[in-house]
Amino acid sequence: MSWLLAFVGFAALIILHEFGHFAAAKAVGMRVERFALFFPPLLFTVKRGETEYGVGAIPLGGYVKITGMNPAEEIPPEHAHRAYYRQPVWKRLVVIGAGPAMNVLVAFLILFSLFAFKGEPVVNSTVGAVQPASAAAGVLKPGDKIVAVDGVKGAPEVLRTRINTHTCAGGAKVDKCVAATPAKVTVQRAGRTVVLDVSPRYDKTAGRMLLGFSFGGTYHPLPVGESASRSVTGMWNVTTATVDAVTRLFYDSSARKNLSGVVGSYETTRQSFAADDVERGITILALISLSLAIVNLFPFLPLDGGHIFWALAEKVRRRPIPFRVMEQASYVGFVLVILLFAVGLTNDIGRLQDGGFSMK
Repeated sequence: MSWLLAFVGFAALIILHEFGHFAAAKAVGMRVERFALFFPPLLFTVKRGETEYGVGAIPLGGYVKITGMNPAEEIPPEHAHRAYYRQPVWKRLVVIGAGPAMNVLVAFLILFSLFAFKGEPVVNSTVGAVQPASAAAGVLKPGDKIVAVDGVKGAPEVLRTRINTHTCAGGAKVDKCVAATPAKVTVQRAGRTVVLDVSPRYDKTAGRMLLGFSFGGTYHPLPVGESASRSVTGMWNVTTATVDAVTRLFYDSSARKNLSGVVGSYETTRQSFAADDVERGITILALISLSLAIVNLFPFLPLDGGHIFWALAEKVRRRPIPFRVMEQASYVGFVLVILLFAVGLTNDIGRLQDGGFSMK
């Protein structure tokens, strides 16, 4: 079921992004030839009016085909007046910007709903979710109340610190290495107190020893205004962090090693649903939606930001940009997109071969 939930979530983000382009193009009078989920070859299609709707075989995205997106495209005379490059700049900006705008809106609505209806989490010492195939799997159970770790009592942060005092054999902390001695975890379960031996494992990404579970807690719904403010603040923090991370990819090798691609994002989301941590899974989808909008706005063709950049350039120049110039510029953008995809995919494959992805 977790695979299906994650797949549906990702498909929804793609559909909503492309629907933004589609709805805006229809609204300003452009001719939409095709609305497709996933990339060709198309598995099936259905035509409604002038638009063909279809589902492709390669689940890596989707697209909206608008007449005249290529300035050199041959267009039947009866449709020429509705072609993309025959429209004023403001209409093109609306159509291209609608895709990322839809992703931003989706992210905001998800985060706002979580704050307003479920609320802000107040973490306590109960076990919220256990990560599959972790040290805690099969030992700790959701609902267990952790009383102490190695006899040390305190708040969740105190317990995390105690877990991190364990070291692997020889003292060296290598990714996935198991602690030389197990942690003595005292829990209250079903009205009785038990002491469990759980050997922490070092997680290189987290930079500390982990048992592989998340603390639970209670939630306090926030007022509408504060929910909106928290959502906007969180989205701004993610935006600045994403821009900084993408920028560092060009000069920081560690940033490239930490880059995750579609596989990593999908697997982390799937693990959240598998651990019955639905809120985490939905939150991850919100952050992915926002990141999709941000990355799409980078000023390189074939990204949406590239189309926006050249439309604005035309506005400033007051005459169309030669197609040859845009075509040559698109080569640079295409290579950058492929490189980012390749690096992310390579990292994801490496993590899968090294034991998979860890939920923090």
